[in-house]
Amino acid sequence: MSENKSIPDTNFRYFDVIMALFVAVLLISNLASTKIVSLWMFTFDGGTILFPLSYIFGDVLTEVYGYQRSRKVIWTGFGAALLMSLVLWVVQEMPPATDWPNQLAYESLLGFVPRIVLASLVAYFGGAFSNAFIMSKLKIKTKGKFLWVRTIGSTLVGEGIDTAIFCMVAFYGVLPNELLISIIISNYIFKSGVEILFTPITYAIIGFLKKREQVDVYDTGISYNPFRYFVKE
Repeated sequence: MSENKSIPDTNFRYFDVIMALFVAVLLISNLASTKIVSLWMFTFDGGTILFPLSYIFGDVLTEVYGYQRSRKVIWTGFGAALLMSLVLWVVQEMPPATDWPNQLAYESLLGFVPRIVLASLVAYFGGAFSNAFIMSKLKIKTKGKFLWVRTIGSTLVGEGIDTAIFCMVAFYGVLPNELLISIIISNYIFKSGVEILFTPITYAIIGFLKKREQVDVYDTGISYNPFRYFVKE
């Protein structure tokens, strides 16, 4: 085990792979969120099926590589989500081909809705950084023990912040209050449940990475300012 170490990201074999998977999960989840689905007693947006994996990746990144590198990945995901929204908006505003009849369908499903984009970005920012901060602090507090407390505890807070912000900013005043509350509760229970069920898998991935990468970062003496991007080498 080690304290916070200035190791270039290029020295890690799997860091870039995890970052790519994290960003992919984030973007796919945002697109899938355009549909509200019902499953058993739960009502939630379609992105909820995949989005909890982003928190699992976030836990893995913070636990193995430390808060600073997790922060770098969070900002990369933020930039990718913003770029995707801008591209979809530009395509929406471009005149459709005269023989293409699906402009209204495109606008309905993929169209740029400022309120939804704002909700998604603010919720992601708040939830992801809360998750990483708590995960990092708990690791120091528990001296690296009780990993399940860190993964589940950080997710309960991060997912709660993410879900509440997104649903309130995106849907308050648009959906009936009863449905809005149902979506918030269903999203939170489902996302948190996935984290708990995947705990053994999270343990296995973290153990594999620590062994292969030969790193186990404790974030001592670092800045938790979320607005910094690059790891200080």
